[in-house]
Amino acid sequence: MTVTLPADEARRIILRAQGLLGADARRGGASAALRRLGAVQLDTISVLARSHELVAYARLGAVGRRQVEQAYWDVPPRAFEYWCHAACILPLDDWPLYAFRRRAFRERKYRWHEVPPVVDKVLEQVRESGPVTTTDLGGAKNGGPWWDWSDTKIAIEWLLDTGEVVCTRRVGWRRVYDLAERAVPAALLAEDPTDAECVARLARTAGRALGVATRADLVDFLRLTGPHAALLDAALADGAAGLAEVRVEGWTGRSAVAWADPAALAAPARGRHRTTLLSPFDSLVWDRARTARVFGFNHRLEAYVPKDKRVHGYFAMPVLSGGRLIGRVDPAREGSTLVARQIGVEPGIDPRRAVEPLAEALREAAGWVGCDAVRVERAEPALRQALAAAIP
Repeated sequence: MTVTLPADEARRIILRAQGLLGADARRGGASAALRRLGAVQLDTISVLARSHELVAYARLGAVGRRQVEQAYWDVPPRAFEYWCHAACILPLDDWPLYAFRRRAFRERKYRWHEVPPVVDKVLEQVRESGPVTTTDLGGAKNGGPWWDWSDTKIAIEWLLDTGEVVCTRRVGWRRVYDLAERAVPAALLAEDPTDAECVARLARTAGRALGVATRADLVDFLRLTGPHAALLDAALADGAAGLAEVRVEGWTGRSAVAWADPAALAAPARGRHRTTLLSPFDSLVWDRARTARVFGFNHRLEAYVPKDKRVHGYFAMPVLSGGRLIGRVDPAREGSTLVARQIGVEPGIDPRRAVEPLAEALREAAGWVGCDAVRVERAEPALRQALAAAIP
C-alpha cells in the first residue's frame, strides 16, 4: 500500500536522512557523515573552505578540519574519488558498485579527450613508482586553457575512469594515484556485481541519503542515462532497490510518485534542526528542481555568471534554519574577518525572525574558519542594522 506523506513530514525525513535533523546525525563524525550521504561532491572553489569541508561542517558544527580531511583521505583509505552526481568522495566499501560505470568507460573508449597512446606507459609508471601525482608523471597541462590537458594527464584520468588506478588521497589538492590493486582491499576488488546489481544497490544508497526521492532525484544523484536509467526503473519496479513507493502531498506531475527507505518511514523524523550555512554543492541543495520542490527555494550557483549579472553573489550559501532555507549569504574572508558581501532573506520569511538565525550561522562559521569578527557589507538597511546589533 502506497504511503501518503504531508509535505512537511517528507521535508523532515529528507533533513534527517541528510544529517541535518536530530542528534544521531553527529555520531561517528565526518566518516559516518560520508557513509550516510553516500557521496560528497568535490569542487575547486574555496571561499570559507572547500565544499567538501563545508558539507561536514554543516552537519557537525565546528569539527576540526584535519578530522574532515582524514575522513576523506586517510591511510589506510576509507574513501575514494569517482564519478557519482559529479566528481565525488565515496565510501571505499562502495568501490564494487561503480563497476557498471567503469565498464561503460572501457566500452566507450572515449571521454572528454581521445585516449592517447602513452596510456600503457603511464600505467607502468604508476606500477613502478606509485603512489604518484601528475607532477611526478610529467605534468598535467600543455600550457593553454584548463582543458588543454597533457597526454599524461588524459591517460591517468582515463585509467582512473576505468578503474586501473584509484585516488584515495590528495596532497595540496592534487590527486595522488595508485594502482587499484594496491589501494583497494582484495575482498572489494574481487566483487564483480552485474550492472543491474550495481544500479539497484546504488539506488538504495541514494534513496537512503535523500530520504524521499523521485525517480528524477535518484537519476540526478547517480547521473544515470540510457540503459542504466532503465535498470533503475526495473529495480524500483521489482523491489530490488529496497525502496518503498510513496506520494507526497503537493508533489505533482512526474514528481507525484516518490520513493523512500522503509526504515525512514517507520520512525518519526523529530529532533533539533541545524542552523547553518550550506555549500551550494551540498547534496541537500545540489539539484535545483528538487530544492525548489522541497523548500520552495530557487537555488543557483553564480560563480560562473558575469559579475554584473549576479543576483545573490559569487558563492551565495543557502542558510538553513528550522528546517527551512531562510536566506543566502555570499561570504568572503579578509584576514580574521568573515565578510558577508551580501545577505538576503527569502520571500515569505519575516526579516525580524531571520536575524538571530542568520547571526548564529555567521558567528559559528566565523569561529570555525578562525575569524574573530563578522562584517556585513550589503543587506536591506533594517536587516543590516539588526545583524550588526546581534553579532558582537
